[in-house]
Amino acid sequence: MTSIVVNKTSFDVQGRDETPLLWVLRDTLKLSGTKYGCGSGLCGACTVHVDGKPLRSCQTSLSEVSGKAITTIEGLAASVSKKDGEHPLQKAWIDEQVPQCGYCQPGQIMTASGFLSRNNNPTDEDIDNAMRMNICRCGTYPRLKKAIKSAAKEIQNG
Repeated sequence: MTSIVVNKTSFDVQGRDETPLLWVLRDTLKLSGTKYGCGSGLCGACTVHVDGKPLRSCQTSLSEVSGKAITTIEGLAASVSKKDGEHPLQKAWIDEQVPQCGYCQPGQIMTASGFLSRNNNPTDEDIDNAMRMNICRCGTYPRLKKAIKSAAKEIQNG
């Protein structure tokens, strides 16, 4: 039995220590927002936050997250105590019409939120560098960059 905290709720989950966190989130806890992409940590679709840092859940074992705070796309808004139920990035994603197929978007948003927590006044180059390991097959990168800039302004303005 392993104790984990997901979106501010404690869970005792059964599973082998080497079980990827992705499968615990999706199969055991039924949190389907975190997506399986490549299974190798290369595409970013499975990105979640562990103790506030973006990590690839397909490459993070259950034993590595024991007792740590995990935030998924489902818990992102609550992680910043937004009254309207949306994180600034989620709102910007909608306003800028970022998603096309939408499959990579939870991982994109989780990576971007981790990035903006460290840099809320990014340049285009900063955004490109921060997001380069997240793949969007539909190629919505220009809208994604615009949404990140918009969310950064909202974060700056509080």
